[in-house]
Amino acid sequence: MSTTTISLSGVFPPIPTPFDEEGRVDLAALAANLKRWNEYALAGYVVLGSNGEAVYLTDEEKVLVCKTARAAIPSSKLMIAGTGCESTAQTITLTREAARAGADAALVLTPHYFSGQMTRESLLHHYRSVADASPIPVMLYNVPKFTNVDMDAATIAQASQHPNIVGVKDSSGNIAKLADVVRLAVPGFQVLAGTGGFFFAGLTLGAVGGVLALANVAPQESIDIYELYKAGEWEKAADLQRCLLPVNAAVTSRFGVPGLKAALDMLGYYGGPVRSPLLDLGASDRDILRGVLAEAVLL
Repeated sequence: MSTTTISLSGVFPPIPTPFDEEGRVDLAALAANLKRWNEYALAGYVVLGSNGEAVYLTDEEKVLVCKTARAAIPSSKLMIAGTGCESTAQTITLTREAARAGADAALVLTPHYFSGQMTRESLLHHYRSVADASPIPVMLYNVPKFTNVDMDAATIAQASQHPNIVGVKDSSGNIAKLADVVRLAVPGFQVLAGTGGFFFAGLTLGAVGGVLALANVAPQESIDIYELYKAGEWEKAADLQRCLLPVNAAVTSRFGVPGLKAALDMLGYYGGPVRSPLLDLGASDRDILRGVLAEAVLL
């Protein structure tokens, strides 16, 4: 079990996994994207998250992504690796592999296949077991849109009592619950907003930062919201938040990972194809997406 304390303050893009036209992981494109993102004052990156299409990668591919990303990420920036699997044993194994590959923390998705049996007791047993065995700090990952498992604030607060469970990425969109987690969790437990749609609101309620798909395509603007909040310039932060809402929706709920990768292509990064059974964004939707990016003055 890790005894390291890390700061999760700031902005973390959950980066996509690039694939070439044959569907193979494109490690060179991954390194090139990171080189460009490194020019911004991002706190770090999440690899192998939902936007990284982690559910479609083999364990061997996941380790390669971690190793390649770590080599491209300066030591001043954190690398958080998604390591959540359906079983506790699998999760522990992948967490240890990610740690050996250089991850600073593990982001552990809720198990969800047997969603009806994912009670408070089973989730707490899972996370405590992973945290006991993990050589790096563990973060909870709550994303009920994909898992149909929604950890409530009391469960998250109980998990926060474990010394190696240091934070949560909450993508539920429930602002009241986010505030309740901040209220109920142990001092020092770090809450991250899980989407750019409520980033500023989350900060005002006690979140220390965000894991934002938006930050892949608008890194400086996402950082600006955080810095304006920290500086007490809340009106400017709120204005910028409102301006970016259509972009955030386009690369998340509206067009999903295909939209995010298409946006990256438009902005000069490597987005590339998604992995089947996902389908790449169609021509008409690409035109809509281009208009959204242009309206936000990102193009």
